[in-house]
Amino acid sequence: MTNKRPTLSIKPAAAKTSKPAAPRMRASYEVKPVLQPGYRPDLKPDSLALCLLGAANAVAQVRAGAALPQALLTAFGVTAAAPQARGAIQDIAYRTMRQLGRSETLLALMTSKAPEPPMLASLLCCALTLIDTPDGAEPPYEVFTVVDQAVTVASSHPDMAHAKGMVNAVLRRFLRERDELLKSALTQPVAQFNYPQWWIDAAKAAYPGNWQAILAAGNAQPPLTLRVNQRKTTVEAYIQLLADAGMGATQIGPWAVRLDKALGVALIPGFEEGLASVQDAGAQLAAPLLDVRDGMRVLDACAAPGGKTCHLLELAQLDLTALDSDPKRLERVGENLERLGLSATLKAFEAQTSVWWDGQQYDRILADVPCTASGIVRRHPDIRWLRRKGDALQLATLSAKILDNLWQMLRPNGKLLFVTCSLWPQESEAQAAAFAVRHNATRLDAPGQLLPTGTAVQDHDGLFYALFQKNAT
Repeated sequence: MTNKRPTLSIKPAAAKTSKPAAPRMRASYEVKPVLQPGYRPDLKPDSLALCLLGAANAVAQVRAGAALPQALLTAFGVTAAAPQARGAIQDIAYRTMRQLGRSETLLALMTSKAPEPPMLASLLCCALTLIDTPDGAEPPYEVFTVVDQAVTVASSHPDMAHAKGMVNAVLRRFLRERDELLKSALTQPVAQFNYPQWWIDAAKAAYPGNWQAILAAGNAQPPLTLRVNQRKTTVEAYIQLLADAGMGATQIGPWAVRLDKALGVALIPGFEEGLASVQDAGAQLAAPLLDVRDGMRVLDACAAPGGKTCHLLELAQLDLTALDSDPKRLERVGENLERLGLSATLKAFEAQTSVWWDGQQYDRILADVPCTASGIVRRHPDIRWLRRKGDALQLATLSAKILDNLWQMLRPNGKLLFVTCSLWPQESEAQAAAFAVRHNATRLDAPGQLLPTGTAVQDHDGLFYALFQKNAT
């Protein structure tokens, strides 16, 4: 065996016939983990290179199965990124997730095999995302600065230094042959729509008339929508408070206010004082549908992070229990309640069990059950790359167990609201119809399937609502 490190070749513009390479041992750099605990990049803390490295780190983790928010936290630690750099790392990572199908397809056209290690492929996808802006949008950085800084990242990283020439060659080739490469890439649905093929097929089957619009909505930047706390102010007064702070906003629901420009919660007027909370306009429909009144005993199952819990308590004085299987996420419910000056009983148990139940039935139950989250991909673009084709069936089975278990806890004439943030019928309408049959439940008026939209009048995620009443006999 030769001691010379093998390198990844770049596909030439014209195909060439070559003899298959002989089997070889894998070099050590190819089998190192994505993260090296002792490694700290020798990059300027305010450089685009550091931000590209952090984003590539996060993207590589997502491709290995991690959720993007957790991957970003790890990337921040690995790069020792300052707050300003963290914002740029997050922005690049989210952009890359929304454009990953396109970038990976382009990369396949320009390389002879998948770049290794995974961090290298992720770095190239992040860089391609920044220089390949769809629909003629202005690139966020100068394209040649992106190329230079991507090469700097490769040069600085022990797992990628061998490939700095390849990084330079791939990115510069894209700039030279952009039109031809894009024409070829966009013949593939994964590149055209930026979803796995099975997801595209599922959208076509479920919504044959508007599947392309639904996929496009999932690729859009989501708005920052607030829920005004009616216990402390009015929508009109709060919009005026925003205007006084130089912030434009539009009312898009009874309590829903969409900011003209997204910003961190620390900068939102009245946020810490509990005047408003961040919550999608579609999600704000849940609490009013339950028609709660003072003194009612209410259960919010699968409650974290607590947006619907808090909204219920803003509408009425309730004896409310917030249930969630994840103690860490349940802590967020407690933090939201404290900020808003509200109180509830928090219980960390799985909703398909009854060991936590005291035997007293509830007047109202909110069941926001586990699902594929296919309706909120504009906020969580990593979901499409983490889910698998069989997940909907598996999660629908779990959700059915949860609904059946909760039904026994509802008093006669009480109401249960079934909610998912899924677009797939087997998790939503089919689930609701089967549940009604199993329990002879009366189905009341509710929105049903809300498709994701981004219009001037409506701007919400894709959610499903079904409301049931328990017959007295």
